[in-house]
Amino acid sequence: MSQTAAPAADRRRWITLAVVGLAQLMVVLDVTVVNIALPSAQADLGFSDGDRQWVLTSYSLAFASLLLLGGRLSDLVGRKRTFVIGLVGFAAASALGGAAPSFALLVAARALQGAFGALLAPTALAVLTTTFTAPRDRARAFGAFGAIASAGGAVGLLLGGALTQAFDWRWNLYINVVIAGIALLGAIPFVPRLERTGPRPRLDVPGTLFASVALLALVYGFASAEGDGWGAPVTWGSLAAFVVLLVAFVARQRRTAHPLLPLSTVLDRTRGAAYLSVLVAGAGMFGLFLFLTYYLQLTLGFTPLGTGLAFLPLTAMLVLAAQLGTNVFLPRFGPKVLVPIGMTVGAAGAVSLAFLDASSTYLDILPGMLAIGLAMGTIMPASMQTATLGVDREFAGVASAMVNTSQQVGGSVGTALLNTIAATAAADYLAGHGPVTADVSTQAAVTSYATAYWWAAGLYLAGAVLSALLFRRRGSLAVPPGTATPPAAGSPAERAPEPMGVG
Repeated sequence: MSQTAAPAADRRRWITLAVVGLAQLMVVLDVTVVNIALPSAQADLGFSDGDRQWVLTSYSLAFASLLLLGGRLSDLVGRKRTFVIGLVGFAAASALGGAAPSFALLVAARALQGAFGALLAPTALAVLTTTFTAPRDRARAFGAFGAIASAGGAVGLLLGGALTQAFDWRWNLYINVVIAGIALLGAIPFVPRLERTGPRPRLDVPGTLFASVALLALVYGFASAEGDGWGAPVTWGSLAAFVVLLVAFVARQRRTAHPLLPLSTVLDRTRGAAYLSVLVAGAGMFGLFLFLTYYLQLTLGFTPLGTGLAFLPLTAMLVLAAQLGTNVFLPRFGPKVLVPIGMTVGAAGAVSLAFLDASSTYLDILPGMLAIGLAMGTIMPASMQTATLGVDREFAGVASAMVNTSQQVGGSVGTALLNTIAATAAADYLAGHGPVTADVSTQAAVTSYATAYWWAAGLYLAGAVLSALLFRRRGSLAVPPGTATPPAAGSPAERAPEPMGVG
C-alpha cells in the first residue's frame, strides 16, 4: 500500500466507526427516548394506562426475539447489504410510528422498529469487529462503541425530554429518520463490502424458530410479571415455554451441520463470561435508569428536560471510563480484573442511591450517578470487545448478536424483576402506615426505590464474583480451532485483545 493510500484507508475505517456508532445510538436510545413521550402520546391517541406498556413492550419483544436471526442474516447475506436494509427499515418504521393516527398503528410501528433494530444492531457490531483488527485501533473503536451502547439510554432520556417539550411527542420517533439518513449517507461509500470465501452456508430454519420463539417467550414472560404478577399463568407459562424451547434449540445446534449459533461460541469460558457480564450490566443499568427517572420526576419534581439534563454527568463519566478502560486498563489488566472492579463500583453506586429520601437534593444523587457511569463505562466496552474476540469471520454476526441479546434480555429481566420488587415494597409500606396521605405515598415510593437499589447492588456483586471466577487471566484467552496462534508474551499484540480469524 502506498503512503498516500494508507492514511485514506485509515480515515475510511474511522468514518465507518462513526456510521455504525450512529446506528447503535439510534437503536439503543429508542429503548428510552419514547418513555418520556408516553404521557403526551397517551393524551393524543387516547389509549389506557393498561395499554401504555405495549408501546414499549412491542419494541423489546420484536428486538429481543429476532436478534440471533438478524446476526446470522448479516453473516449469510452480507454485512453492508444487511446494514443498509436495517437503516432504511428502521427509518421507515419510525416515520410510520411518528405519523400514527391510532394506538394500534403506533404499536405495530414500534414492533417493526424492533424487528429492523434486530437486523441493524448485531450487523453494526460485526462490521466493527471485521473492520478493526489492529490491537490499538480495535481498543479505541470498541471503547467508543461500548460507550455509545451504554450511554444510549441516558441520551434517550435527554433527547426525549427536549423533543417532547420543544416540539411534539411524535418527534421522538421522527428523529430516527434524521439519524438514519445521516448514517445511510456514510454507510454507502464507507462501510466495507467483504467478499465471501468458500461455499455459502445455509440458514438453520428450525434452530432460528426455536431461538426466536424462546427469546420471545422469555421477554414476554418477564414483561407479563410486571403487570400480572409472578404467579400468573401467562408469566410462568411463558417462562416454562422458554426453558423447553431453549433445550430444543441446544439439541438442534448440537446435531445440525449449519448451526445458527455454534455452541462453542457461547461455551468458551471467557466469551461466556463476557456475555454474562453484559447481561448483568444491562439488568442493573436499565433498572437504575427507570427508578432514577421516577425519583427525579415524581419525588423531586424535575421536568422531562431537567431529568434528561440530570443524567449528563453520568453519561460524561461513562464515556471517559470507556475510553480509559479500553485504551489503558484493559490492555494492561485484562477483563478478569477490569470487569469485576466495574461491577463492584456499580454496587457501590446503587448502595449510595439507596440512602436517598424525599428531602435529598441533586447533589446527594450525583455521587451514585457518577459511580454508575464509571461502572457501565468499565464493564460494557471491555465485555463487548472480549465477547467478539477470536470469533471466526463466518460467525461474527451471530456472535455480535449475542452481545445485543444479552444486553436486551438483561434489561428486560432486570426491569421486570426490580419493578416487581419495588411495587411489593411500596404496597407493604402503605399497608403498614395507614391512612394513606400524600406524605405517606411519597415515602412509600422512596422506600420502593431504595429496595430496588439494594437488589441492584446485590445483582452487581453477584456479577463481580462470577466475572472474577469465569474470565481467564490476561494472556490466556482461548483461541478457537482454525484461528491464529496467540501472540507471544510481551509482544506488542499481547498488549490489547486482537480478533483472531476475523476480517
